[in-house]
Amino acid sequence: MKALFIHAAEDARLEDVPTVEPGEGQVRLKVAYVGICGSDLHYYYNGANGAYVITEPLIPGHELSAVVDLDPSGELAPGTPVTVHPARYGTSAPGIEDRPHLWPGGDYLGSASVTPHRQGAAAEYLMIERANLRVLPESLPLERGALAEPLAVSLHAVTIAGDVTGKDCLVLGAGPIGLLAVASLLHRGAASVHVTDVRPEPLERAAALGAQRTILVTEETPEANSYDVVLECSAAPVSLSSAVQAVRPAGIIVQVAILPDQDIPVNLAALVSKEVQLRGTQRFDVEIDEAITLLEGDARFDAVVTQTIPLERAEEAFATARDASRSAKVLLAL
Repeated sequence: MKALFIHAAEDARLEDVPTVEPGEGQVRLKVAYVGICGSDLHYYYNGANGAYVITEPLIPGHELSAVVDLDPSGELAPGTPVTVHPARYGTSAPGIEDRPHLWPGGDYLGSASVTPHRQGAAAEYLMIERANLRVLPESLPLERGALAEPLAVSLHAVTIAGDVTGKDCLVLGAGPIGLLAVASLLHRGAASVHVTDVRPEPLERAAALGAQRTILVTEETPEANSYDVVLECSAAPVSLSSAVQAVRPAGIIVQVAILPDQDIPVNLAALVSKEVQLRGTQRFDVEIDEAITLLEGDARFDAVVTQTIPLERAEEAFATARDASRSAKVLLAL
């Protein structure tokens, strides 16, 4: 089978590897689509995603849709459409028993966080544990189904924010996660959702997903002290400072985007004077099931997928995904 391996920064190779048989409790999938995430871009362009450095060839990809190729148990028929929860949880620890996605010792599809690396989905076939499978409704197109993982990330960020029913919300950054955050907030009952970005094209996509107001930050800034909940989805340190200004007294900021692992200049003075809560969010736990239901019933999500590019043109796909003026979510087609 063909698989895409990242060997080092800007060194990706499509290689032939043996197609293996599923082991005990595993199912073999024929991969259909793999979404390119920000972490995949970091692995390709930098050879590392934060502290996780590629030390052996890595198959990227943790956002996917597929069909069952072989289920030795016979429970799932060949051709059954599925997606995958990409996390294998570690060992429970005191204080986080109810948050398995934070347990130490776990891993994630397409990640160099462990050695040997956990190989990802950018391959013709994928072996996966049955517990990680999620069957997709027949009515859900596989292209849209590949959004289940990133939508679950956005839904979990809203979970961390708490009950948003009837609240005025702001999303900073209209990249793929920011776009899905708009839909997640509205789905969970937000009264209004405003969105910022530095480019007009992502803002147009946000409006198509239901954002009531879009703000081009090169021309204006969000009104200060105006939002009950702010989701920071841009990863720009200056954006976190903007969140502190925009949130109302006693409001909540959720840092969704992964910030650089270094000291960064952020003005948090108003965080103290307004008694604002700043919360972090990490991936998700059970929200992927909610994401599948939401995707099935709303064809507007199709607009999040802006390009579908064959796996053989992976370098082109990475370059396209890196350019926010041209793309939102880019899928590799297998």
